[in-house]
Amino acid sequence: MPSTWNRRQLLRAGATAAAVLPCVAGSPSAAEPAASPTTGLTIGIATLGFANYTNSQLAKELSEQGIRTVQLFLSQSDSRYWKYNGRSDVSDLTTERCQAIAGVYREAGISIHSIGVYTNLIHPDEAERKANLDYFEAMMKIARAMGVRMLITEAGHFRSDEPEPPVPHHFQEEVWKTMVATGKELARRAEAHDAVVLCEPFFRGFLASAKRTRLFLEDVDSPCVKALLDPANLIEINDLDEMFQQLQPWIECLHAKDRKLHVDRGVPAGQGDLDYERFVTLAGQRTPHAPLILEYVGPQDYQQARAHLENAIRKAGGAIKKDA
Repeated sequence: MPSTWNRRQLLRAGATAAAVLPCVAGSPSAAEPAASPTTGLTIGIATLGFANYTNSQLAKELSEQGIRTVQLFLSQSDSRYWKYNGRSDVSDLTTERCQAIAGVYREAGISIHSIGVYTNLIHPDEAERKANLDYFEAMMKIARAMGVRMLITEAGHFRSDEPEPPVPHHFQEEVWKTMVATGKELARRAEAHDAVVLCEPFFRGFLASAKRTRLFLEDVDSPCVKALLDPANLIEINDLDEMFQQLQPWIECLHAKDRKLHVDRGVPAGQGDLDYERFVTLAGQRTPHAPLILEYVGPQDYQQARAHLENAIRKAGGAIKKDA
């Protein structure tokens, strides 16, 4: 697994188990996530970079390393359903199989915070959008079978074979209106399945800034559609303080990866220009309930990324306590 990945390359690499709660609540789990003893911040890891592991192998390794929270991408060798910006055939993911996959992690003392979907919600063809919404709803049923309520996605990416128009597709006025309508439909389906969808902004897509993401969430206006903040996705556009100022009420999860300024490629935590000490200070002050999920990591580098994140939390501990 390389230590630096193009976003699309990485993302392409790869129901009833709990009590019903209202949309505003967190994800139920038999395992309690491990938190920093000084700040209360929870550190987890995305499973996307561990494609050669079975779920059992991954759960065993992470448990042995003291990691108690995962973001599940269904990308493991015995559950290969992950497809970025599209959809997969998940018809053979029965309730029993979903419960078995989730059980592997929970028996190892690991909580599943959320499940990655990342389908294309911005496609201009109405039939394609509906098919992707249907796929998203199927993933909601899978999540519920696993006892997980939160699912994550970007707005999606549309690239035509025709020359780029003067105004990119994701910035066109009619696309905004269509996306808000799509977001409201997604919220309706999420409410029906007791799910919460977390939208992740990215500076080269529809949700291109913290402010634009806030405006979108305000227009959708549903407790079942919230935000996942990945600061590395926005450092080209927003400062860290601005990101939290704009999105704090909606943030339910944070991605902990990194990025060099002025480049598209994401990297593991500690290998880019993100001010991690400031990041975790703001996380501890503004969104202490939201787990920090290590992303863009695999077997070779997750320990280094974790050490960088934990070191930043130790350094920021005083500032977090002071203003918490």
